[in-house]
Amino acid sequence: MITDAEGKGPTKEEADLYKSGIYLFMDTVTADTCKEAIEFILKQNIEKKKQKRLQFMICSPGGAMPDCFALIDVMKGSRIPIHTVGLGCIASCGLLLFITGEKGHRILTPNTSILSHQFSWGSWGKEHELFAQVKEFELSTQRMIEHYQKCTGLDEEKIRKFLLPPEDRWLSAKEAKKLGICDKVKSVY
Repeated sequence: MITDAEGKGPTKEEADLYKSGIYLFMDTVTADTCKEAIEFILKQNIEKKKQKRLQFMICSPGGAMPDCFALIDVMKGSRIPIHTVGLGCIASCGLLLFITGEKGHRILTPNTSILSHQFSWGSWGKEHELFAQVKEFELSTQRMIEHYQKCTGLDEEKIRKFLLPPEDRWLSAKEAKKLGICDKVKSVY
């Protein structure tokens, strides 16, 4: 669970959200932010009185692909269905997390901006190290394509054209719905 500025534990509001099965993911995708989200899911799954569903509210500029896929694997493995709500901006890895939500229960608010783009990374080192990094780049790109296929129903050609073109692709919530990224566009609460 998230701690306050002094590291004293969750605030009352955060504890109330936890008890309601709601998790706010409003940050960059990193090992630390994904660790907190994974802990939330695992704790919710071992509670004696389980929630009927968990709700992830996401506003994220994206971040680290390996950390993102660690959280995606835990989300997919949750015995409690996870519904997602995209708010403000869901970009890159934030989008990958959002589409992981249970089909039929992935909501974008009307003013949400969506960014999809090809996997990007920096590199340095010796030649043999660069070749190893290229292999990981190829594996990550294939993971992204397979994840988009499972979550949107689009084939690889359409994914590459509409979601992973050479340039950044910004979408409105309505455009995202047409591509199968979300199930509904509506305000929440």
